Amino acid sequence: MPWPALAMLLMLFAAMPAKAAVTITFWSRDFGTYFPHTFFTLRGTPDSGGAPVDASYGFTAKSVSPALLFGNVAGRIERPKRTYMEGSYARFERVLSDAQYTAILQLIRAWDEKTGDATYNLGKRNCVTFVREAARRAGLAQVEFPKLMKKPSSYLRAVIAANPGQTIIEQSGRQWFAMHPPLTDATAPVDAVESAPGTMTGKKDAVEPVSRLPTQG
Repeated sequence: MPWPALAMLLMLFAAMPAKAAVTITFWSRDFGTYFPHTFFTLRGTPDSGGAPVDASYGFTAKSVSPALLFGNVAGRIERPKRTYMEGSYARFERVLSDAQYTAILQLIRAWDEKTGDATYNLGKRNCVTFVREAARRAGLAQVEFPKLMKKPSSYLRAVIAANPGQTIIEQSGRQWFAMHPPLTDATAPVDAVESAPGTMTGKKDAVEPVSRLPTQG
């Protein structure tokens, strides 16, 4: 190829926008009395383009009360605030294809009280089962661990162990935010209430200390 034509081709590729993608990060918070104990964040720009996204999503009971112990209650999709996330732990992340990203947005809407079924059940339809479905739609092959559906961090670690090749993070929320400043002009792809999660009355919250986290292997 003549040099002028090659130079023009290189300039054309340089002018093209870089490919991007949305990354899903899975979080958990054990030993506390706040809800949700596990959730995920979506951050990045779809490969197909558009505005960047930067938002957290979890599923929780709409009202945290002793009624949780006796069956179904009203639930909702919630966007945990940064202060709550700073006291939680980012466990691992995975880059999504646009199809996977779309499937997860559909999941959020399907569990939202405004657009789907928001029934919450402490044993059968809780924050862990919501995250399990997100992991499945993110392309993870092994996500079924029935005995861990009330143990958020243990569940996510089991997912990591059963699906080699994931990007393990294991950082406190404060550490994670120090490395991930807010994206400029980012949006929340699905509208949901942003709030500090509820807590069971009369109990003291406890956060998993960093010293208890496993080292990356």
